[in-house]
Amino acid sequence: MRLHYCRPGLPHVQSGRFLSMLASLPSVLSSGPVALAPEIDELLHQFEQIAADADALVATVRDDQFSWRPAPDVWSIAECLDHLNAAARAYLPKLDEGMADAWQHGADADGPFRHSWAGRLLLRTSEPSSRIRLRSPQVFQPAREGSREDVVKAFRAYHAEYIKRLRRANGLDLSRARVTSPVSRWLRFSLGTLFAVIAAHERRHLCQARRIIAMARFPR
Repeated sequence: MRLHYCRPGLPHVQSGRFLSMLASLPSVLSSGPVALAPEIDELLHQFEQIAADADALVATVRDDQFSWRPAPDVWSIAECLDHLNAAARAYLPKLDEGMADAWQHGADADGPFRHSWAGRLLLRTSEPSSRIRLRSPQVFQPAREGSREDVVKAFRAYHAEYIKRLRRANGLDLSRARVTSPVSRWLRFSLGTLFAVIAAHERRHLCQARRIIAMARFPR
């Protein structure tokens, strides 16, 4: 696969409409429930575990191992992580827009929340156990440059941002609130499904990184 690098950075607000929607969040959130919905609590645990797993994995490899590619068209550990950084850069502004719109239109509920059949299918295909392999969209392609420090620092920062969004989503109807895909405006996901898919996608690529370390040709 041909890879193109984009520098790590946090998402930027791009429209006046989004600023207007975002402005409505503090007053809504201040009156929202204090206790976390069970689904939010579970997702928080998943993201926290992913962050811990990534830190543990990175701590075991040297810089040269971090950037080693098994083949010209196979990602390195660095690229696996930076692919997740690229996905976060694309997803975070979309999550903000979808959540702000949901709060503005009163899409709140106590739950329980369930995935649709399409959401369950998407979630299954995103987990490490899935045999389905899809080419990564251009917007999710990892960079070919950048230091280990930059990649890992960005990964940690984006995870902190995901966790902030999860806490902000508490009180929203995770089934009714919708988020537009950064890949196509024709694709829309429920908020709960998208958070779960992001977590599954991250587990999948951490598993890919572990398989790289387990290769016989991996530099020792």
